[in-house]
Amino acid sequence: MPTTTPRGVIAQHPAIRDDIGDLTTRRPLPGPHLSQLDPFLFLNHHGPQVYPANNRGLPFGPHPHRGFETVTFILEGSLAHADSADHQSVIHAGGVQWMTAGSGIVHAEISPPEFLRDGGPLEILQLWINLPAHLKMSEPRYIGLQQASIPAIDLAGGGELNLIAGEFEGQRGPVESLTDVFMSTLTLTAGASPTLPVPTGRQVFLYLVDGEASVGGEDVKAQHLIELETQGDRVELTATTGARLIFGHAAVIDEPVVSHGPFVMNTREEIVAAIDDYQAGRFGGLA
Repeated sequence: MPTTTPRGVIAQHPAIRDDIGDLTTRRPLPGPHLSQLDPFLFLNHHGPQVYPANNRGLPFGPHPHRGFETVTFILEGSLAHADSADHQSVIHAGGVQWMTAGSGIVHAEISPPEFLRDGGPLEILQLWINLPAHLKMSEPRYIGLQQASIPAIDLAGGGELNLIAGEFEGQRGPVESLTDVFMSTLTLTAGASPTLPVPTGRQVFLYLVDGEASVGGEDVKAQHLIELETQGDRVELTATTGARLIFGHAAVIDEPVVSHGPFVMNTREEIVAAIDDYQAGRFGGLA
């Protein structure tokens, strides 16, 4: 039998508070000591918080993107999506939105009318995943998944894995990523100790949303991005209390990254072109 090696922890990166109006926001990536975790570029953690009745909701009206993908995890509350490629949906707690901005898209992420009227709990995370140069101008696409359409897999060591993209224990997630990204959410009960396989060399994305846990025997903190070694073929988790995590992995792109606001390209000239195309209306608009 071949030997297996667990991934060790390199560093823990805290999600730094950076509120957007009345929306509680924390961001571990990019951070003071980590500009990217190739190909993972950016993570915003909104909430948890409770909105009152007759609130203004989320502040993310129409805005453009080019050159990467967004994955949005709706842990509590609901999120309405509309974009210039004529996609529309309202995704509720436990669901996920996966959008390929590709060559350019304008989208809005706002609270649906029922949430504006009634309020309630809200917790949403959004992750940006880079695309390699040859895929940056792909046709935009979008998939909105309710919780019921995401496979829930019981883990041998305890807890549950919700499979969004990639393969796990003979099942495939409903999203077919352009770059073979594996993405999931984990819900662990106290004492759960699962082992998760990861092909050696792939970059792991591991964020502890809440709870207390350890990775490879090292205690990790809630609302921290856990940077792991790229060598090793498994991640060993143990939950001290109930815990929720975002767990994914992907191939390292290893290309220049030039970003400007909502655009992520490989050169400054491509950023200028993206701004020009957006201002000229070539991304389309929302009705």
